[in-house]
Amino acid sequence: MKSKIVVVGSLNMDLVIRTDSLPRMGETVIGKDFAMVPGGKGANQAVATARLGAQVAMIGCVGNDLFGNKLVDTLQENHVDTRYIKRLDDVSTGIAVITVNRGDNCIILDSGANYRITPEDIEACVELIAGADVLVTQLEIPLDTVEAALKVAKQNGVQTILNPAPAQKLDDGLLGAVDVILPNESETELLTGIPLRDEDSIGRALQVFQEKGVAESVITLGSRGTAYLSGGEVQFASSFPVKAVDTTAAGDSFVGALAVRMAQGAGIKEAVHFCNAVGALTVTRRGAQPSLPALSEVEEFLRKAGVCTPV
Repeated sequence: MKSKIVVVGSLNMDLVIRTDSLPRMGETVIGKDFAMVPGGKGANQAVATARLGAQVAMIGCVGNDLFGNKLVDTLQENHVDTRYIKRLDDVSTGIAVITVNRGDNCIILDSGANYRITPEDIEACVELIAGADVLVTQLEIPLDTVEAALKVAKQNGVQTILNPAPAQKLDDGLLGAVDVILPNESETELLTGIPLRDEDSIGRALQVFQEKGVAESVITLGSRGTAYLSGGEVQFASSFPVKAVDTTAAGDSFVGALAVRMAQGAGIKEAVHFCNAVGALTVTRRGAQPSLPALSEVEEFLRKAGVCTPV
């Protein structure tokens, strides 16, 4: 049977333009290769898990407009169950304006309909969540909705993953319902108050998450790989050397990969190389959802890299 994953989160249309330099205040620069690309951290993570072979349902909200229709259609094309996505007439679909410069990106987000997903919507989906193996959520929707989803999952014995992005302060009550927190470096620094300068500071940050009630934590470090706690000790997993073209959905692909492996019964130590491979493949391609790899591609990538990991 396929693993069952529920993603509670955002859907955005990404408006992407590439440029050789980022503008300073008051400056206009020439861009190129404009594209409208389906995105949003929630939708990206849903597509990532589906392409890796999981059975996925998404809870979210879009406007009843061109962008909303396209986002839902794209999810359906990727075999994501969209029956739990609300469509509203009085608000626009979320939009992300993304400038890509030499593989890195800057993002401006208008949340739109994403901030109209409510705890009441979560209550209406209790049966769906209770039947899942893993629930995944992020912070591009209201915090009370995130907390409601995490608590419903915990009450029903469902594993939970929180990707705390965009970075913001979180109370310990919410964190106590999280099985695995998966921040990047800047998100970790905001949540723990510890600048990540070396292995010692990374270890202290991981310990802070544990003290706040999070069962396990994984910090993604970009090209430096991943750090996590295993048996009370800090462990590091190297990234795969690739030429980055666009990092837009790298974190989302890692989250989706971890959800799939957790649903299959793997621990962090067993899952991390698989997740790093998924992230590495993602950054070699342009766009958010278009860059997310299929399971067969990940298996081939790992085979060529000489890494033996069950997938």
